[in-house]
Amino acid sequence: MPKISERGIEMPASPIRKLVPLSDAAKARGLKVYHLNIGQPDLPTPQVGIDAIRNIDRTVLEYSPSNGYRSYREKLVHYYAKYNINVAADDIIITTGGSEAVLFAFLACLNPGDEIIVPEPAYANYMAFAVSAGAVIRTVASTIEEGFSLPHVDKFEELINERTKGIMICNPNNPTGYLYSRKEMNQIRNLVQKYDLYLFSDEVYREFIYTGSPYISAFHLAGIEENVVLIDSVSKRYSECGIRIGALITKNKELQKTITKFCQARLSPPLIGQIAAEASLDAPEDYLRDTYDEYVERRKCLIDGLNRIPGVYSPIPMGAFYTMAKLPVDDADKFCEWCLNDFEYEGQTVFMAPGSGFYTTPGLGKDQVRIAYVLNKEDLSKALIVLGKALEAYPGKTI
Repeated sequence: MPKISERGIEMPASPIRKLVPLSDAAKARGLKVYHLNIGQPDLPTPQVGIDAIRNIDRTVLEYSPSNGYRSYREKLVHYYAKYNINVAADDIIITTGGSEAVLFAFLACLNPGDEIIVPEPAYANYMAFAVSAGAVIRTVASTIEEGFSLPHVDKFEELINERTKGIMICNPNNPTGYLYSRKEMNQIRNLVQKYDLYLFSDEVYREFIYTGSPYISAFHLAGIEENVVLIDSVSKRYSECGIRIGALITKNKELQKTITKFCQARLSPPLIGQIAAEASLDAPEDYLRDTYDEYVERRKCLIDGLNRIPGVYSPIPMGAFYTMAKLPVDDADKFCEWCLNDFEYEGQTVFMAPGSGFYTTPGLGKDQVRIAYVLNKEDLSKALIVLGKALEAYPGKTI
């Protein structure tokens, strides 16, 4: 039998999706499964986006331009200006989701063997995209005890060598919900400037910030404009995960030309997705306001509930709609599997993402899970009850 590629063997399984077969089996047994594992919002997509799809008046569903429709990119310019992100339509490349934007950025900026530094825990697919590009992720660990604040700049500098090509951040952060401060962003800016690195900045959760602290985009940092590669997506802000529309934004003209070649190789981003995304930019202001208010309430429901369970600790996330929670268990991977395989409470169980999958350092996150608060408050409350019962019954509990 032919051998699988080394790249394929090294590719990590998604901690968010790898337990789906167990979840499907639990549902087949008749259990109600509360999905806390994945950032799939349950709130409605803007009606203007739905209507744009319903009202498509075309005789041919054609290829779109490889970098996306200009009309959409021009409307995005005005959207970003609301956040003091001043870009031109030609700085924006439309991608098949934010995931493709990260992948194309890595392919265009990194040679095999090059290294990027990422604070951990981190969105697991960053590691997968680095493997795809033949690059190496080097991590600096943040801790749950310190609320996942940015590690000291010295920790970054210890990792920088001749192979280091960039720093990757997610702000607000997935999976921790942490929001980087102006001071922390300036520290990153200074490193990028000092060592002439790329700064890959995933900012898909900018709408969801729950503190008085400001949102500092990588494009707000003076002096590194051509080093910045901003990653964006409509998936979260408009509940449009399935239309697969993202964006890669850079002022670096040479990089734009390079990424365009990868875009041409995959032909075009989704036509129908762009139609929906462009229309969604006209969603009324109360759409995002109501969505924001709902997440504020869900955050309070989840974090208060988690911290009332004996032995559980979760810091208060400042943005996005995730939290990392520390559980009183011997192994969160085993616990998450056990919840789906062997446990039920009144015909219910919970599906969470094991924390270890968001770390690359062996042993870290062993007693943590990522929880997405994308369920309504009633279901979140029920899920918390089920989680508490599961922790009482788990054979490997540590309290």
